Order: sequence, then structure tokens, then C-alpha cells
Amino acid sequence: MSTTYETMPFHLETERLILRPWAESDAAEFSDLLAERGKGKPPVERIRTSIGELLAATETTGIALLPIQRREEGDFIGYAGLIIGRSTLEEPEIAYELFQRAHGHGYATEAAGAVLEAAVATGRKRLWSTVATWNTASFRVLEKLAFERDHVSMEENGEVVWLTRTLP
Repeated sequence: MSTTYETMPFHLETERLILRPWAESDAAEFSDLLAERGKGKPPVERIRTSIGELLAATETTGIALLPIQRREEGDFIGYAGLIIGRSTLEEPEIAYELFQRAHGHGYATEAAGAVLEAAVATGRKRLWSTVATWNTASFRVLEKLAFERDHVSMEENGEVVWLTRTLP
């Protein structure tokens, strides 16, 4: 039996943040964000292509990864949203990544909370998150959102903790 889900809202607002669809103009900053991972800076042209792929995937799946901008400053600070990732369209993963300069202000929790509400609005019953064991800050965000550890897997980059959250 296949269940049909509502399309996730692609424009989310919180007290301090706006999550919105990708624009080509996000490519340079998205590239800068990915460069913070320490594996080099991807070419902006490749990121423009990736943005196109993200938008096309959203059309197909009804879920999205959305850029986050601060409401007052209007600056791009990262992304948050739902992805298939290591999971499924029925039980997608919540994902987020912020510039290091934006860490420690509660933005990830605020953005992920909005994404969680958006996931509930689609009619889904459960979300997953996968986090590398070293990522303490991410575990704190997920703990605040009532995610619970499910299991651990070994991947080529090390141990990954799988967490889950049942939706109302």
C-alpha cells in the first residue's frame, strides 16, 4: 500500500529565520559553506548545477532542503530540510548545516524545528537523522527536538549514529 503525502511547505518562517527555495544566486555562498567541511571549495558552476538538481528532486519528491537566511540581516547562514539521504521518501532524514560563524546561536534548532513542523504537515509518521559520532552540536539540536538514538553503523568516514523521531 502506498501512502500519498502532502507536499512540504517550501517557505518557512520562524522568529529569526526564513527558509525559502534555492535561487541560482545562492551558489557562491553555498560553495563557501561546503568549503568549511575542509575538503576544498567546490566550483560555483558545479554548485549551480547542484541547486538545479535539488529543485528538480523537490518537484519529484515534494520534500526539500531549503536555504536559511536570518530575517533581520538577510544573510545566507546555511540550509535545513528533508532529504531521502540514507533513508526513504516515506521516512526521510532531517538535515541541516550552518556556517561556523552561525553556530552557537540556536539557529540550527530553530530551523530544524520549523522543518519538523513542515514534516508533520505532510502527514509523515517518522523522521530519521544520521550524525557522525564526533558531531556533538548536532546531537544537542536533535535532543532538543526529541530525537532518540536507534542504532549505529560503520561507514567509510567512521561511525554514524541513526536517530529517529515519531511524528504526531
